[in-house]
Amino acid sequence: MNSKYLSMCLFVIVAVACLTISTGNLSAETSIRCATTTSLQNSGLLDYILPLFKKKTGIRVDAVAVGTGAALEIGKRGDADFVFVHAKDLELKAVQEGYFTNRMEFMYNDFIIVGPSNDPAKIKGIKKASEGFDKISKSGSLFISRGDNSGTHVKELSIWKDSGIHPKGQPWYLEAGQGMSKTLRLASEKSAYTLTDRSTWLADKDKPELTLLLEKDATLINYYSVMAVNPQKNPAAKYTEAMEFINWVTSKEGTDAIREFKDKAGNQLFYIIEKH
Repeated sequence: MNSKYLSMCLFVIVAVACLTISTGNLSAETSIRCATTTSLQNSGLLDYILPLFKKKTGIRVDAVAVGTGAALEIGKRGDADFVFVHAKDLELKAVQEGYFTNRMEFMYNDFIIVGPSNDPAKIKGIKKASEGFDKISKSGSLFISRGDNSGTHVKELSIWKDSGIHPKGQPWYLEAGQGMSKTLRLASEKSAYTLTDRSTWLADKDKPELTLLLEKDATLINYYSVMAVNPQKNPAAKYTEAMEFINWVTSKEGTDAIREFKDKAGNQLFYIIEKH
């Protein structure tokens, strides 16, 4: 065996070893899956905080943004390691059923009612959301519902219930079955009213032709929670890593980052629930 052949063999061995080490490093990156709401994506919050968490821990979070109802179903199936959502009753039911654990409600924004600038239902100046919905229904003005079992949709249905109105099937009530940004687009196109979270409204890059008409009713506060998929239900869930995110995002470092997150106009988009 000549020296040239030996050198070639050595080169191949070293190259294979380097490739194996490189591939091993790539596969060694820890990642976890988050099922979350469209408002956290549309507002830009996820793009802001997830890189900060990765820099701190080395853990990459792969997020899928859907309505809260769909996010909870993803978690129940074990197709996520934790959820970041905003529909308290649905969350508590899922915890009670054993699908999730370590629920932490820690931040909020609020909902607002937007509509055409000429305000055909005359809701501007009204203080209660249920009264606004009542006037919309009585005027026959078009209302666009997300209709997707999201946290926003759940809140909307609770307001209709408070107003004593059953909108489903009414000619003035349209279910979009879409996320918040697309629902706002549709409401703009049809000169309709809709309910939206304020953060998506403020952060929307292509502001629709709608006007903020009703806000600051206490019932419109919108609370967000994180909770881990229960490994007893789904043993493949990365519970330890999910708890690293939950502990970080609810820590001073995580909550400070959320407080600092603002839109281009300098508006704070999410607030932290202060502990007393």
